Amino acid sequence: MPVNILMPALSPTMEKGNLAKWLKKEGDKVKPGDVIAEIETDKATMEYEAVDEGTLAKIVVPEGTTDVPVKALIAVLAEEGEDVKAAAAAAGKGAAAKPPPPKPAGTAPSAPMGAAAAVHASRSASESSFWRD
Repeated sequence: MPVNILMPALSPTMEKGNLAKWLKKEGDKVKPGDVIAEIETDKATMEYEAVDEGTLAKIVVPEGTTDVPVKALIAVLAEEGEDVKAAAAAAGKGAAAKPPPPKPAGTAPSAPMGAAAAVHASRSASESSFWRD
């Protein structure tokens, strides 16, 4: 199954970065620890290392691209023994390529009413017995 390579967050506040340069090209074999790209933030240029082994099947974001959002698909890696052309064709079709759509405001899940009532009731009972003694 192809491995989606996503734009990393190089700092806790990073929302987007620039893909300065690809150090590997499509068809190159990579292993964990290989530097595959250079990513620029507003403060520094950092090397981006591969974490998986395989063949760089497709570069989705060309070098020199600016304002690439964190977690955006930037490349696809074919795992060992996988068809590189098939992995490249599947670019962006995996679950990691696209985050789920945001939920409309006011639809956050909440505790069932019975649980909330039980917590309130037990708290009230313990507080009232404290004051009776």
